[in-house]
Amino acid sequence: MKMKKRVIYQVYVGKRSRLYDHCVESVKDYCKAHNIEHVVQKQPILKIKPDVFSTNRSKESYEKHGGFLPIFEKENAFTYLKTNDQVAIIDADIWVRPGASNIFDKVPEEYDFAGVLEREMPTTEAYTRKIANYTRMQYGMNQLNTLFDWKHPGGANFYNMGMMVLNKSFDKYLKGQTPMQFLMRPDFKVFIDGMGNWKWSTDQTLLNVFVKESGMSVKNLSFHWNGLFTAIHPKYVREANFVHFFLKDKLPNGGENVEEIMQYVT
Repeated sequence: MKMKKRVIYQVYVGKRSRLYDHCVESVKDYCKAHNIEHVVQKQPILKIKPDVFSTNRSKESYEKHGGFLPIFEKENAFTYLKTNDQVAIIDADIWVRPGASNIFDKVPEEYDFAGVLEREMPTTEAYTRKIANYTRMQYGMNQLNTLFDWKHPGGANFYNMGMMVLNKSFDKYLKGQTPMQFLMRPDFKVFIDGMGNWKWSTDQTLLNVFVKESGMSVKNLSFHWNGLFTAIHPKYVREANFVHFFLKDKLPNGGENVEEIMQYVT
């Protein structure tokens, strides 16, 4: 049986961080354990810029990065679908627990995309209310409302795109476009420019809308593959294979006291 070619792609551009260093190193070890190629993008490639004449984003959000939005850099991982059977995109603030099983084995080839729905995570009551409000702001507009299911206390069924797995079949939905061409699709301009309620949005909103509109086959993974630190109940953090420190700036010392933080996850 032919061995599948698999790659984990991470973007780590900009200011260095002890927490990010620690997390990326854990992914490196994970890849070695499972014979997975590990790619870390350390310099901007796509350099996606909002339209300065129409953007609703603050100038600081993109000028401090040379005029572009680094939040859209990880779409460069799409190029790896040409030469790999599976591609996982994992944010640089995700720590992988030693001994974690192979995430790729959880996504059979009949699926195009796999991720973790935030509303299905064992979140605290406070965070459940927070994401319910967030989804109304991001996905509740008339043109998007019908794409999502709303029958849950946590609001719409959106994926946390800090961790996603793409099978090779995902590539067909790109319709031959490069990552740059994909992001420059006219219907994505409102997300790039951060119009209206999308002023602070990342690529997460864009990708969720794309996945829903495309009609691709999706696999819902358990919270174990994207455990949001401080959002899920503390007792579940130690069960997560991937722990996502998604609110780094709100952690004590900005997350730089790695040794102290790791006491809560190991």
